[in-house]
Amino acid sequence: MPSLSLNNQDLPYPDPLHPIIVHFVIAMVLFSFVCDVLGYFTRNVRLFEVSFWNMFVASAAIFVAVIFGQFEAGLANIYQAVEPTLNYHTILGWSLAAIVVAIAAWRFVIRNRNPRKVPPVYLGAATFLVCLVFLQVYLGSKLFWVYGLHVEPVVQAMKQGVSP
Repeated sequence: MPSLSLNNQDLPYPDPLHPIIVHFVIAMVLFSFVCDVLGYFTRNVRLFEVSFWNMFVASAAIFVAVIFGQFEAGLANIYQAVEPTLNYHTILGWSLAAIVVAIAAWRFVIRNRNPRKVPPVYLGAATFLVCLVFLQVYLGSKLFWVYGLHVEPVVQAMKQGVSP
């Protein structure tokens, strides 16, 4: 099997793609939530439509983000201190993919039944989703900023045998 030619960040392409894709997902989920809350209080039906389409696209894009995350995690030099955070981030990432799809499906049902209203229980579930997204952002930030996954100086130090 041919091996990949990796750059100074241990990647076969110039920059990590997972964070780029995942930021779109984060933005779409958060914007969907904001539109639903504003639509709930202002009764603006157009905001509900914007919310639905953002959640719909997020439900597809999150799988692309998770797949690139898995690929890039597999290329990273994982050391003992990073393992618990990376494992938690991975489990939560796959869980969020399922949750986002479930909430998008629920949002589709709500939209088809009554496009002019969103029930408060849905807003509660969306609030829980937003909290999970914030937790995932924290874990991903920790992997990059604290543990230095795919950060060139950390990768180079590990190649030279320096243990973080």
